[in-house]
Amino acid sequence: MGVKTQLSLDELNELFPSYGFTQILPTASGIIDTTYIIHNETTGYILKRYERDIPRKIELDIKLLSELKSVGLNVSTCLDNNDGWYIYEKLQGKQPTSVKSYHIQALGRFMAKMHKQTSKIKCKSNVLIEDEVTESLKYVKENFFAYYKRFEFLKNFTHNHDAIIHGDIFKDNTIFNGKKIGVIDFIDSSCGTFAYDVAVALVGFDAKEHHDYYINLFLKNYNQHAPKKLSKKVVKEKMKTASNFFALKRVHEYKNTSRAKELLT
Repeated sequence: MGVKTQLSLDELNELFPSYGFTQILPTASGIIDTTYIIHNETTGYILKRYERDIPRKIELDIKLLSELKSVGLNVSTCLDNNDGWYIYEKLQGKQPTSVKSYHIQALGRFMAKMHKQTSKIKCKSNVLIEDEVTESLKYVKENFFAYYKRFEFLKNFTHNHDAIIHGDIFKDNTIFNGKKIGVIDFIDSSCGTFAYDVAVALVGFDAKEHHDYYINLFLKNYNQHAPKKLSKKVVKEKMKTASNFFALKRVHEYKNTSRAKELLT
């Protein structure tokens, strides 16, 4: 469910009268925040309402997106806001369904440039992820004990800090216009390691299914431009952590194991 707070077209135009919106379409993806696709006669936009009390995080997210855009990265910047509603650019293109080599190459180049930029930004420790792991493990231990034994090693999970990372670049957070990549949904970005950010993206782009080919292809493109080079050994170790971390989150969020199994095969 992508909509928790209902908004009509008339209410939208009352909030943002200068745009002349003609259409508001609810999205089906996402389980935390409200997201609509909105249109006027000429342009499409993304409308979001964050269903969490995170005003400082939203402010930092908007600033980060602006900085990434300034160095040529294809991200969806915030254009306007009113009364808790935020209008973002709608990137051109579509989410990939099956992963091709050019997706991996573009992903590697994008993340290298992104990490090069975020390495210049001060980053404070974010214990929220460690707290999230603790809470999720407690739930899984009480409700899915067989899975808990698999996830138990995550109780020692710590999010070391290279710089700000996206931390959630799965396919559904990317848009491809031909071979040009765009990345969306930075709201849960946090301090972390570049290796972990890369590992999440490779898991999200099915690198486990293609073994070393996608990993080698990614690193060939990433290491040419990244602030520091990553080894395949380190990335593969982080991929195990990332797979289990997101599988754990899915068990906790969806209250079943079906959405987790695809990450644990």
